[in-house]
Amino acid sequence: MQQSYQDLYLTGLVNARALETQAIELLTRQVERIESYPEIADALRRHAAESEQQRVRLDTILESLGSSNSAIKDFVTGLMGNMAALAHAPMQDEILKNTLANYAFEHFEIASYKSLLVLADLAGDASAPTALRQSLQEEERMAQWCADTLEPTVRKFATLAAQGAQAGI
Repeated sequence: MQQSYQDLYLTGLVNARALETQAIELLTRQVERIESYPEIADALRRHAAESEQQRVRLDTILESLGSSNSAIKDFVTGLMGNMAALAHAPMQDEILKNTLANYAFEHFEIASYKSLLVLADLAGDASAPTALRQSLQEEERMAQWCADTLEPTVRKFATLAAQGAQAGI
């Protein structure tokens, strides 16, 4: 079955919108559990708000193309975000697992937005790239924050654990 550039682009937009739903759920669940890392909770809270704006941008693009999100994809990815956050909860090193997962997730979102920019070009959508680039830049900033805080987070976790303090979250 042959698909047009437009069809591929719309599918990519719907998938990216669902991915943002997953990100919001994942970040929100993590923030609810963090106790010993207020700086991480603050950053995740800010990025969850950015992700909500990214989802709105994607909705606007989809509407401009006469389409909309997929409630099924949003439900499934939202559930996956919740499950991913819960999967780390019983782990002694939950904060480390979340830190590594967030680093990887941000890079997945970066790749998603980069591919959407290519698909927008192929589909001839000249209006969406500005919004897509804004979201891409936000994801790149968060990925850089994840990279910059990886070592300090590991050090803080190890120090707290060595002192017998609550280190996991």
